[in-house]
Amino acid sequence: MQTNELLQGNIKKQRMALSAPMLAGNILQQCYNAADSLIVGRFLGTEAFGAVGIAGSIMNLFVFVLGGFSIGVSVIFAQMYGGGNREGFRREVFTAVTAGGLLTLLLTLSSLFFLPSVLRGIHTPEELENYVRDYLHIILSGLLITYYNNLFSNLLQATGDTKTPLCFLFLSTCINLILDYMFIAVFSLGIRGAAGATVIAQAISMAGCGLYIKMQHGELLWRRADVGIHRGLLKRTFGLGLVSALQASSLYIGKILVQSTVNTLGTPGIAAYTATMRLEGLANSFGDSGCQGVSIFVSQNYGNGNERRVRQGVRQGLFLHVALGFVISCLMYLAAEPGIRLFLGNGSSPALEYGRDYIRVISLFYLLCFIGSNFVGYFKGVGRVVIPFIGTTCNITVRVIASHSLVPRWGVAGVAWATALGWFAVVGFLTTMYVTVVRGKGRTAS
Repeated sequence: MQTNELLQGNIKKQRMALSAPMLAGNILQQCYNAADSLIVGRFLGTEAFGAVGIAGSIMNLFVFVLGGFSIGVSVIFAQMYGGGNREGFRREVFTAVTAGGLLTLLLTLSSLFFLPSVLRGIHTPEELENYVRDYLHIILSGLLITYYNNLFSNLLQATGDTKTPLCFLFLSTCINLILDYMFIAVFSLGIRGAAGATVIAQAISMAGCGLYIKMQHGELLWRRADVGIHRGLLKRTFGLGLVSALQASSLYIGKILVQSTVNTLGTPGIAAYTATMRLEGLANSFGDSGCQGVSIFVSQNYGNGNERRVRQGVRQGLFLHVALGFVISCLMYLAAEPGIRLFLGNGSSPALEYGRDYIRVISLFYLLCFIGSNFVGYFKGVGRVVIPFIGTTCNITVRVIASHSLVPRWGVAGVAWATALGWFAVVGFLTTMYVTVVRGKGRTAS
């Protein structure tokens, strides 16, 4: 998709063209996560399955910090692309590759150093600790690959090309699943094999995506004249990137704190929560892809100075998110028990009851999650990333406090009620801020 296709024409068709490949990519990623968990659970047992859930909470903290930073950078990419500023775009690519790479190396060293303290701090059961540590040592060592893989994908998405990153994600997922099975079932490498398969697959995707950009979009990569310390861009990159990363990290710091509460329920509670997170990840794919589509559309049109088209995109996005949220809520409620059984087997167990109750409660409130995603996409697109950060922090604060009170009484279902309270808080805040911003711009225009 070229720039002029986002700056004029049918908004609904453009939004669908943007979001559909990202939705497919998000679903593909969640299907991989589910398949990965199934392979681990079937070949390595319940303890390894629960360990992957704990490790996933910690891993996602760092993965989403890097992903958040890349998304913040992609806002700059999209605004420059929409405004036709190719020189600035090339210099931003150089800045993001070098400065972001150094930041990632620092994050890698810090995460490996503090890992033992983190595992103790979240009350990791002794029988699972070795599994979690072995898995995370490999995953955290590959964070630089994760960052560049995200950055290259976001660069293409910022130009409106959401199909190519999907192709590389599909390739990566296929390789990952094949290696998962080979490393675990054939070569008996255990949980280390699952982690190694992930890093290798991401490295192949990163290399392929980078080569594609060089061959097909070489004009977007830096030239000799673009190399240097661009202070203005550096400040803007870290301003948007770090706040966006903080938003993502606050969400997953909150999830780690919630995980620490769930860990007090023992292995059945941990296994149930791990299974529910896989199902929720699939549901979140729809809201996340819509959020990304809104952000790219808003960024390019905002960079082109078309405020009216920005507001039209947000309104149509809200309608789509509400419709999807209603459908997903119904499907989650109806599929709660068979979905949990897919991961935990067909028998009767405390873990199965925990998981089923969680999904049935959380499905009642998913509409709120989707509405929030639409407004987050708008604020990221116009570069006001502090607002989603404040909203996420409010959401997580409510969720963590409520979880600590409700989990001892209601088990894993207490997390669902706590999550719903957090969603009420963040949607109220984001809606209020959007109305305030739009009215403010309306008064300025008049």
